[in-house]
Amino acid sequence: MKYTENSLNILTTKSYKGIGNAWIIKNLKGNESVEMIVSLLNRTIKGEKTTADEFENLKQNFERKILEKFNDEICDGFVAIGDKHFPLHRGNVKESARPIFLYYKGNIDLLSIHNPNITVIGLLNPKGDIEERERRIVDEFVKNGITIVSGLAFGCDSISHQQALDSKGKTVAVLPGPLNNIMPSKNKALALRIVEEDGLLVTEYGTDFKSTMELSSRYRERDRLQALFCDTIVLAASYSQNSAERWQMFGQKLDSGARLAMGYAKDYGIARVVLYDEEVDENNPMFDLNRDLINEQKNITIISSNNVIETTSRILAEVSILKSNTNLNQGNLFD
Repeated sequence: MKYTENSLNILTTKSYKGIGNAWIIKNLKGNESVEMIVSLLNRTIKGEKTTADEFENLKQNFERKILEKFNDEICDGFVAIGDKHFPLHRGNVKESARPIFLYYKGNIDLLSIHNPNITVIGLLNPKGDIEERERRIVDEFVKNGITIVSGLAFGCDSISHQQALDSKGKTVAVLPGPLNNIMPSKNKALALRIVEEDGLLVTEYGTDFKSTMELSSRYRERDRLQALFCDTIVLAASYSQNSAERWQMFGQKLDSGARLAMGYAKDYGIARVVLYDEEVDENNPMFDLNRDLINEQKNITIISSNNVIETTSRILAEVSILKSNTNLNQGNLFD
């Protein structure tokens, strides 16, 4: 398993009470000495202060538990801020929302800021021609070198992963739980195929959830990562927050992950795209969110059955410009 002293230090630091992502982002750049980290911690933690020896003991305990729990067949390694292969997020994000630590299986470089990534998401139970339409746009993206990001859920997530692989491309699955407990379990075979075909499984979590409330929180965090690690996010189809009331589907639990991910993308300034054919989808509740987003934001990009090639080409061009600007800006850091 691949990891660094720095990643172990970050993991250990976060275990202290009152220390979260925002504190770590503000105080650590990565690769600080244990003595420096302990000094910073002691300025923050309340009660009894910590010591370098205590920190080292905690770190050794974490390392032992990780190596006992994850063999090389389950996890290739973990990375943290300051590590060479830790991916930079996209968009404008407050410190508390920035990722600082990731477990991974597969090609972690697919999350590189230089790699063109598009997230494709949607509802759990797509019907009609939604799958066919989603597969068509994913195929167009993959043929042009795009890596597809999604959440390994049933429905539109699975479709996007499968089509990326069927089109001989790369795909990244962002998980809400540890790598030794793939969720949903029925998608284990798909997860294995993603890794076998040079894709990536990635998660912020090394332990299982302890309650349904914690699991719900993890799904929200997963949805945020789907936005943070893409250059553009595409919504295939989804119910909106009030679809049950709007269409009198009372008692039905309508999934909301896609809605959350699209909301995060808006907050972060990530380009958003929706599939929508006005004549066909106007009275389909599965396109409620697509329709709402179009009404709320007039400049949102719309892919219809009549403009797939034209619109995907424009999206690809915008991603290419974004990558060129990223490379230029990072190059200027060394001038």
